Amino acid sequence: MLTAFARAFKTPDLRKKLLFTLGIIVLFRLGAHIPVPGVSYVNVNYCMDAAKGQGGDLFGLVNMFSGGALLQLTIFALGIMPYITASIILQLLVVVIPRLEALKKEGQSGQAKITQYTRYLTVALGVLQGTGLVATARSGSLFPGCDRASEIIPDQSIFTTMVMVITMTAGTALVMWLGELITDRGIGNGMSILMFIAIAAGFTGSLWQIKLSGKIMDGWLEFGAVILVGLAMVGLVVFVEQAQRRIPVQYAKRMIGRRSYGGTSTYIPLKVNQAGVIPVIFAASLLYIPALLVQFSNSTAGWATWIQANLVSPDSAMYIIVYFVMIIFFAFFYVAITFNPEEVADNMKKYGGFIPGIRAGRPTAEYLSYVLNRITWPGSLYLGLIALVPTVALVLFNADQNFPFGGTSILIIVGVGLETVKQIESQLQQRNYEGFLR
Repeated sequence: MLTAFARAFKTPDLRKKLLFTLGIIVLFRLGAHIPVPGVSYVNVNYCMDAAKGQGGDLFGLVNMFSGGALLQLTIFALGIMPYITASIILQLLVVVIPRLEALKKEGQSGQAKITQYTRYLTVALGVLQGTGLVATARSGSLFPGCDRASEIIPDQSIFTTMVMVITMTAGTALVMWLGELITDRGIGNGMSILMFIAIAAGFTGSLWQIKLSGKIMDGWLEFGAVILVGLAMVGLVVFVEQAQRRIPVQYAKRMIGRRSYGGTSTYIPLKVNQAGVIPVIFAASLLYIPALLVQFSNSTAGWATWIQANLVSPDSAMYIIVYFVMIIFFAFFYVAITFNPEEVADNMKKYGGFIPGIRAGRPTAEYLSYVLNRITWPGSLYLGLIALVPTVALVLFNADQNFPFGGTSILIIVGVGLETVKQIESQLQQRNYEGFLR
């Protein structure tokens, strides 16, 4: 492993890409500590200390994706979350709107147009989320229970609010640009790497908080137990993320003139976790909506009390059940809109491909749907169990909602890490005929 790192840095162009990526990462982390103009940094630190570095459960997901910058109200407070939301919305709209579906089929030019729409939507969502964040901070709801929460923004004039929203939106656009720079001139997918860095930045704080809250051997026993559980979780996630069902495909041999085409064998790789981390993000985002309604309505009616008791606290049985069921539903939903068995079957038939033992056309589409449904069930159950790990940790170790070894964080960390290592390995193999991992 160490020799592979040495070979990577000895290769001039690969070394240039790695150093460029590291430089962008440094800029990204620097921006996560620069406060927005108009924010009282002293009061923010006071409230952060009072809350032991943890915000309310309501902002846990967004705070995790921003590397802790959200609750500190920095220029990168919104982080990569508006871009993630915009990308998911565009993916759903491609299935619904024929014009976007036609653009997707146009190839590189159409994809460039969809990317442009994603950028515009990211800026619009940045304005919307920035306005909501500033309004929440002004009302004192960002740090419930802190006596200085309403003094985080001393000057609550319209001009100051506009400057803060514009700064946060510009920060989101800058993060998006930095991610695209990594994709074009660095190693790996830029947005994924920035997500990886933002989540990994909170690992040490979460682990140390578990140690401080432990009671056996000054917390070292709990700390060691969490590390062991974390290693087991990483192994499980790597195993499932790499698991796939390979459906063999045979292409018939065709004679065009004097040349022979086709006659090759390949396969369709269907991953067990075909949906990735998207179902977890969908479920968590929808579960925030009832909590938002209760928080901003300040109602004490029966429905508000029921939501507060059952759909806000993550250690509630109703919350766990609804969260788990929603993850399973969105796993099937997202797989259904991203993988079309009929379209795959038609393309195979068009180019003379067939699955051995299965007739081309409709029987192939039915077979693909059957296989996809069977592997989506264990994939969705796996996602649901992984997503509930932070809830279990909250009860057992008094950890926060950003518990490092579980949920969205571990899925993204392992997934991005595997893809980045594969890219470095492929580039090393092109030059040295030896991979990153021997």
